[in-house]
Amino acid sequence: MPATAPRKPYVVRRSAIHGRGVFAAAPIARGETIIEYRGERTTWDDAMERPDSDPDDPSHTFLFELDDGRVIDARVKGNAARWINHSCSPNCETYEDEDGRVYIQARKPIEPGAELSYDYRLSVDGKLTKEERARFACHCGSPKCRGSLLAKSKKKKKKKKDGKGKKKEKAKKKDAAKKRGSKRERGK
Repeated sequence: MPATAPRKPYVVRRSAIHGRGVFAAAPIARGETIIEYRGERTTWDDAMERPDSDPDDPSHTFLFELDDGRVIDARVKGNAARWINHSCSPNCETYEDEDGRVYIQARKPIEPGAELSYDYRLSVDGKLTKEERARFACHCGSPKCRGSLLAKSKKKKKKKKDGKGKKKEKAKKKDAAKKRGSKRERGK
């Protein structure tokens, strides 16, 4: 009898948070690595030259910044990890290993059917206008929602760098139309 491949602990389906989401298909233990965030590794400059993921929503992106300054662009050779939504009270977190590979792991036990999420803590270079900042509004529904996918301002509160939740966005101030940041298009 042939061996069967192990079942993935997650499924992708429509999300109440936003568009597509990733949900636990089986119990997931605290600390369990669930999935690697995959895609093409490239420079920020090359990623910024590519067309927007969604021309109708230039804030939509699948870029994940690495510690070495490059990015993973999950639009190219990406996997289900790109559909994990943001939450201000996440049940997952990200980490980068010594080889620059990014993984999503459970922060706490996760029951089947629960949507997987992590805090994107997006960052954008340059000052944002009120309209640009509105593109990064959070709709996670958490009682602890801070109202934004963006990282807290460093001026308000300094936080030690822990390497988690580093889904970041680099934007060029001169070209507001090319600014990106929120991970997914709304209503997908």
